[in-house]
Amino acid sequence: MRIATYNVEWMTNLFGDDGAILADATWSGRRNVTRAAQLEALGIVFTALDADAVMVIEAPDSHRRRDGAGALENFAKWAGIRARRAVMGFVNDTQQEIALLFDPDKLTPRHDPRGIETGKQGSGDAPRFDGVFRIDLDIDNTLEAVRWSKPPLELAVDTVNGTAFRMIGVHAKSKAPYGVEGREEVMRAAIANRRKQLAQCIWLRQRVDAHLAAGDPLIVLGDLNDGPGLDEYEKLFRRSGVEIVLGEGQNARLYDPHAEGLLHRRFGAMPSSARFWIEDQDRYLQTLLDYVMVSPDLKAKGGHWRIWHPFDDPKCYRVPELRDALLTGSDHYPVTLDIEL
Repeated sequence: MRIATYNVEWMTNLFGDDGAILADATWSGRRNVTRAAQLEALGIVFTALDADAVMVIEAPDSHRRRDGAGALENFAKWAGIRARRAVMGFVNDTQQEIALLFDPDKLTPRHDPRGIETGKQGSGDAPRFDGVFRIDLDIDNTLEAVRWSKPPLELAVDTVNGTAFRMIGVHAKSKAPYGVEGREEVMRAAIANRRKQLAQCIWLRQRVDAHLAAGDPLIVLGDLNDGPGLDEYEKLFRRSGVEIVLGEGQNARLYDPHAEGLLHRRFGAMPSSARFWIEDQDRYLQTLLDYVMVSPDLKAKGGHWRIWHPFDDPKCYRVPELRDALLTGSDHYPVTLDIEL
C-alpha cells in the first residue's frame, strides 16, 4: 500500500464555491502560476503517485457554503486517479484544510477524534484537537491557552484485508514571522511562533503516547513546519518539534528515515521536501518539513520512504514532464511510504 502526504499550496484557489474546477488563466496562489497550469501539474503529480491514500495538506476550504471534500473528489474525477473519495475532520477558518483522498477499493477511513472536549477552559492532558491545550510555554508558572489553527485529522482506518491502523494528518504552526518588520519585532514573533509550534507538538506527542500504549499501529504524517537544526531559535528550546513528536528518552519512538537523517547528520547533503522563494535574497530555500512517521510495529514491516524531489530523486528528474509538474504544482513535494498493510 502506498501512503502519501502532499502539501498543495493554496489548493482552495483552484475551485469555485460549488466545487467546480477553475482551469483558467487567472493567477493561482502559486507565484507566477495560473490556475490552469497548477491544475495540470497536480494532475500529473497525483497520477504519478498512484497512491492508495494521500493526506492533502492545504486542502480546499470547507464551511457551510463550501464543500472541501467534494472539491477534492471533483479533482480526483477530473484527474482520473483511483484515490477518488475524500474524508475531512474538524474544519478551520484558514482556508487550508486537512483531508485524506483515498481509494475506497483498498481502505475505509473514518474521522475518529480522541480526547476530551474542553471548551475555553482547556486541559493539559491531550484534549481533543479542536479544543484548548493548557501549557506553561515560557516557564513563568502561568498556563497559556494553545489552539490548533488547523486541527489534526484523526482517522481510524480499515483495509480490505482486515488490517486496522490509525492515521493523524498534521499541519503544525509555521514559525515564519509573517507580517512584522524590524529586527526586534521579527525576533519576538519568531520566538512566539516557535513556542506555539512546540506546544502543538507536545500536544500531538501526548496523543501518540496514548496510541502506542494501547498498541495501535500508527502513522503520523503531514507538514510539521520544523526539523532538527532548522533555525537559530531552536537553541533557545534545546529541541525541535520533530524530535518531540518522534519521541524522546525512554518513550517509544516513531520512525521516519529522513528525520533520522537530520538528527544524526548535520553536515553534507540533507533531504528536503519544500522549496520557497526568498524575495529579498533572490534565491530559493530548500528544507525538510514533510514527514511520514510510523509506530515501531509498522517500522518492523520494512517499508520504503521516498521524497518526490524533482532534482534529488533520479526517477523524478529523468521524466521532464513530472519534474516540471512537481515544480509547478506546489512549494512542497510529496512524501510517500510503500508498506504492507
